[in-house]
Amino acid sequence: MRIDAILFDLGGVMIELAGVERMLEWSPSLGTTDELWRRWLGSPAVRAYETGRTNREAFADAIVAEFGLPVDAETFLGEFAWWPRSLHPDAGALLAALAPRYRLASLSNTNELHWHRFARDWDLPALFHHNFPSFMVGKLKPDADYFEHVLDALGIAADRALFVDDNRINVEAARAVGLHARQVPRFEALAPALAELGIHAATPGSAR
Repeated sequence: MRIDAILFDLGGVMIELAGVERMLEWSPSLGTTDELWRRWLGSPAVRAYETGRTNREAFADAIVAEFGLPVDAETFLGEFAWWPRSLHPDAGALLAALAPRYRLASLSNTNELHWHRFARDWDLPALFHHNFPSFMVGKLKPDADYFEHVLDALGIAADRALFVDDNRINVEAARAVGLHARQVPRFEALAPALAELGIHAATPGSAR
């Protein structure tokens, strides 16, 4: 398997997220994490905000109504801003070690509020050669046209790229458009998963 580009999800892979626990606490009828993600990825409010078609206030109002949350929109938005809890301390080193041999891109369902934090607090966009935040692209995972847009922008064939994400739905969607894809549930599992595929960080004198 020849891989030229590695496409990374951010939340759940590079970034620890806090929102799942809170949403299940606020909406116990959702039951499971899988059901929450199914509802979240298909939510009209989420899709509008994370494709840049609405503002944060309208998003918060809509989420509170859609999920029947027991909090007001201001409270939800105040917590939502901090759902991306922290960047893993070893993320930068891993990406820097991969960068000499692979084109690195971030593929993230995200919004202007969170992306501002990624750039301001962690300088995260600078760790990748390319970034495709959904609110700028106007497309979302798991939609096929999001992956197709990224491949076209990179000028790379699907079978020469690997996509990693913590979410099974997104991984299956990536495979459906021809990408190599691996579900990685947390950062600590990332390097071993890459190594299983023969993808290793650059070492002194290593060649592409």
